[in-house]
Amino acid sequence: MNYKIALIRGDGIGPEVVSEAVGVLEAVGQRFGHCFTYEDVLLGGCATDAIGKSYPDGTAETCKSCDAVLLGAVGGPKWGSDKPAEQRPETALLAIRKDLGLYANLRPASLRPPLADACPLKKETAQKGIDLMMVRELTGGIYFGKRDKYQTEDRGVEATDLMAYSELEIERIGRRAFELARLRRKKVTSVDKANVLETSRLWRSVMHRLAEEYTDVEYEDVLVDNCAMQLVRDPAQFDVVVTENMFGDILSDEASMITGSIGLLPSASIGDAVPGLYEPIHGSAPDIAGQDKANPIATILSTAMMMRYSFHLPDEASAIEKAVDAVLAEGWRTADIAESGVTPIGTKEMGRLIRAKVLA
Repeated sequence: MNYKIALIRGDGIGPEVVSEAVGVLEAVGQRFGHCFTYEDVLLGGCATDAIGKSYPDGTAETCKSCDAVLLGAVGGPKWGSDKPAEQRPETALLAIRKDLGLYANLRPASLRPPLADACPLKKETAQKGIDLMMVRELTGGIYFGKRDKYQTEDRGVEATDLMAYSELEIERIGRRAFELARLRRKKVTSVDKANVLETSRLWRSVMHRLAEEYTDVEYEDVLVDNCAMQLVRDPAQFDVVVTENMFGDILSDEASMITGSIGLLPSASIGDAVPGLYEPIHGSAPDIAGQDKANPIATILSTAMMMRYSFHLPDEASAIEKAVDAVLAEGWRTADIAESGVTPIGTKEMGRLIRAKVLA
């Protein structure tokens, strides 16, 4: 099979981790008989430096012509909040998600067996296991609502951000969660703030309606503050967790850290009939860029999600995941996950070791 992949190498460590992920893709192609071709796409701070804006014209069209998109990382203090919106990498990231119709963000959080000791939770909690899928609505809510800032007579400047959701937006992300749960342990936890927010009350009513259709899936409502607590108290209770954009942004980062390192976790942003976008959940880490220190595992595991969700190649996805676990089981570590007394290896060497396991 032939697959065309758009590469957004991005900023900071992005180009380094994408290069190692491409190497793993090539190993997968060699082992399973696939041909991967690549189209480089400019987006993020590097685009601002090159042409003066972070989201160049034609970027979405190029991505739509491909079968999937692999993104390294974008952003950094160089292009911070003092810059105009069109020059900030985060603006480009929100825009491409919207333009590609990528309304569902899938973030698996699992504690890989070789790294159980890296889990910051109590040992008895970690031993119960962590294997959950965070499903975050990605193109609605407060991040895309109307914004305003104005002067008041007695309170100085006041700012507002509108959180809005429609039944359609809630239903489509809800169905994604229930369908994923059917492939896992058949439990959906819907997270909201229905005791306060009107958007959450609508969210809950739509989710209850869906739950009546998916009678084979266990369903529960959890308030967002309680969910944040339960993630550190007993993460093993969760299977698929679905929530709106801002809550998902916060909770998915919390879920990532209880697994030991943000450098290990991939993500997929998908829609209904467009290329999916795959990226590590870590940032661009400009402080270590170009030093061969970055952990490429999250980006490599993002290619496994690409195999599974865009190309429907589960054997290829499993080969990548097993290769990562095999390398970790042998004790190889980059600096971010190295225990005391362990000499870390670099980005390139970690990529080489994983490629070798894929081919083996």
